[in-house]
Amino acid sequence: MAASPTRRPDGFVQGFQPMLKIQVGHSYFLRYDRKQWERGKPYPPLATIQVAALLRRMGHSLSLFDAMLSDGVEAYMPAFRAAGPDLVVFYEDNFNFLTKMCLGRMREAACRMIAEARAAGARVIVAGSDASDQPEPFLAAGADAVLVGEGIGALSALVERLERHPDIDDEAWTAGLSGVATLVDGAVRTGRIGPQPPDPRVVGQPAWDLLDIEQYRDFWRDRHGYFSLNMAASRGCPFRCNWCAKPIWGNHYNQRPAQEVAAEMTWLKQTYAPDHIWMADDIFGFRADWVSEFAEHLQQEDGSIPFTIQTRADLASERMCAALAKAGCSEAWIGAESGSQRVLDRMTKGTRVPELIGARHRLGDHGIRVGFFIQLGYIGEQLDDLLATRELVAEAAPDDIGVSVSYPLPGTKFFEEVKAQLGRKTHWEDSADLAMMFRGAYDSDFYRAFRDLLHDQVTLRQNGPDQIAEASLRQRWNALIASERSHRSDEPTLPSSTAWQSVALPIV
Repeated sequence: MAASPTRRPDGFVQGFQPMLKIQVGHSYFLRYDRKQWERGKPYPPLATIQVAALLRRMGHSLSLFDAMLSDGVEAYMPAFRAAGPDLVVFYEDNFNFLTKMCLGRMREAACRMIAEARAAGARVIVAGSDASDQPEPFLAAGADAVLVGEGIGALSALVERLERHPDIDDEAWTAGLSGVATLVDGAVRTGRIGPQPPDPRVVGQPAWDLLDIEQYRDFWRDRHGYFSLNMAASRGCPFRCNWCAKPIWGNHYNQRPAQEVAAEMTWLKQTYAPDHIWMADDIFGFRADWVSEFAEHLQQEDGSIPFTIQTRADLASERMCAALAKAGCSEAWIGAESGSQRVLDRMTKGTRVPELIGARHRLGDHGIRVGFFIQLGYIGEQLDDLLATRELVAEAAPDDIGVSVSYPLPGTKFFEEVKAQLGRKTHWEDSADLAMMFRGAYDSDFYRAFRDLLHDQVTLRQNGPDQIAEASLRQRWNALIASERSHRSDEPTLPSSTAWQSVALPIV
């Protein structure tokens, strides 16, 4: 008598022949982003291994090509040949904010891998922010189908059709499916459905076993002396900042049960023993009640690991900060963006400058480090607005800052306001590019210099009183501000609805 099939913890039924051999992968190569390589904080592709787990629960044989710590795109074909897949799914990590930036080098890498997989005889499906916005280059490279948005429903349908009819032609394979872009007679045909809520089929444990966890551990410990992994307690963001691209979930937000998230953290602690967790949510926690419940379950299970989150100033109430500290939150990053209220209002950010300062101090009082994300060069921003941001950093005294310039991405109101100015350069090559792609008030060199001085200001405060260093920094600020006229754009982009006036400020 044949042995009865058994079900593994990930849902796969042992004892049955897998239906398809599927290779999942992504195209974010850390080595191709010099800023992030130097920063040295790689995380596994969370959305990619979630999808791998889903496909395995459907009964298929899964392999993974993890580009993150790969030496380069040349490593792809050996991995492909070893896996011998019927189907390749390049599913970009929606939790990695760098994929939302649609970096040029990663698109090039994706297109090369698509072409190689297709030439080797595999079917190819692509999903991700860049592919959702601009499916054309991925289809031209050889992809059979591009999923628009999260694409779980369409992916499941495509896999089921291919399983039933391995020789199905491309037209029949994709026929009638919404949320799929294909190439028909040289033209892109897209069955768009608009942003959808996070798909409920993406549940349970990601396919952690497909990763080389020890490679990540060794990298982290070599660079930083500790090991960090990532999790996500939610998908999406309900806020409506008009520069934020949301091609995957739109403004939908779905939060997992607190007990389930606590159980996953406990499992990671027991299985891989990370020293730290990066919560990859756009907005972690959202409600103080949820965070309090999360903290209670962690304490019951001895599952807490120090973790870092992203949040908003207007969510960081005293009760929220206390709950975060109880759960083990060690660091919180706030999208401060600007110290100018009129810039925040122009962004439809929904926060007030005093809220930024208050949130920083409340979190700090509970022993939580605070980072500010700062954005320079937004439409209509002038010198006084920039100096208000400098003042915010000085007064709030965050422990760290991340500084970028405003980056127009398709699907945003911001993009619509400046798209007529975008030339051939529509994406940064890597995250260190920091190039203005529309006519801001100043040129890229001015914003890069302003960024460097903001970072030096934070570093100086952390290092303690140093009169010589303070005097040097003050001189550099004065020199930059004195030169601002030479960096001004001849025809800066103006807000479409509100007339702003620039206020002349003295050099300080």
